[in-house]
Amino acid sequence: MKQSLTHSTVLVTGGAGFIGSNLCETLLAQDNQVVCLDNFSTGKRENILPLLASKNFRLIEGDIRNFEHCQQAVEGVEYVLHQAALGSVNRSVKDPQTTNEVNITGFLNVLQAAKNEKVRRFVYAASSSTYGNHPALPKTEDKIGKPLSPYAITKYVNELYAQVFSDLYGIETIGLRYFNVFGKRQQPNGEYAAVIPKFISALIQQKQPTINGDGEQTRDFTYIANVLQANQLAALTTNPAAINTVYNIAYGEATSLNQLFRQIKQHLLPYNASIQNTQPHYGQPRIGDIHHSLASIDKAKKLLGYAPTHNLQQGLAEAMSWYWDLCN
Repeated sequence: MKQSLTHSTVLVTGGAGFIGSNLCETLLAQDNQVVCLDNFSTGKRENILPLLASKNFRLIEGDIRNFEHCQQAVEGVEYVLHQAALGSVNRSVKDPQTTNEVNITGFLNVLQAAKNEKVRRFVYAASSSTYGNHPALPKTEDKIGKPLSPYAITKYVNELYAQVFSDLYGIETIGLRYFNVFGKRQQPNGEYAAVIPKFISALIQQKQPTINGDGEQTRDFTYIANVLQANQLAALTTNPAAINTVYNIAYGEATSLNQLFRQIKQHLLPYNASIQNTQPHYGQPRIGDIHHSLASIDKAKKLLGYAPTHNLQQGLAEAMSWYWDLCN
């Protein structure tokens, strides 16, 4: 099975964001024509600055809530890797309306434009938040519970729209339920930053990171390299049974936030030994958060040939120098 997209025209929505910019960089290096659509609401221009000089890279500064921008972006495109969204459960609790506009209306705009353009494959970022309050561990794609946040609702609606468009119009879609992705270009600043860059940034500054709750909640942390692999496999698969469905994209290993804190400390000690003395502050649990998360990746392995290359420790080791440079 072919593992890497090459010599193709690919649209990456949210291409200036954390995951999107890594996709753009990788796809350009593999001799693809890459179109990046981003409104820079959460994406950063510096993430794609090195790419702008390439004749094979085109930036469209636009908003997925604008259908004309989506039509312009998909023109002549073979594959769509839809990453644009407003992330964060916490953000959606505070502002459900904007989350809905971006994650549902925006998603539908890109999907409709892709259908009209007759793209080969529409691959989109789904979310582990879709599992909601379902108690089973590990999480398997066919068993979901009640959503616990507006964000989770929007990501589940994406899956429903993708399935309906596949059934009605024949567009090939694949959803990738990401589990706590981390790696270079994931920013530590801001109210809605993810836990790994927030912990790293605080420790580098020798400040106490805040752990919401008792720290025994678990997550399946997924390094960016695994996500890049999964997107390409989803775009390239020719197995009819692998198309028009969703997959967990994770490593398949549960880590508590307390364990995560200790592991990050160990990776930072070579940079500054005094970090050893820093301890976390325990705050209130966050509304809408699930307590335990662990993925079964059997379906992705079987149907896509997914084989994650980095566990949490390997991902932290690879990314730590980037985080250190960013925070100093």
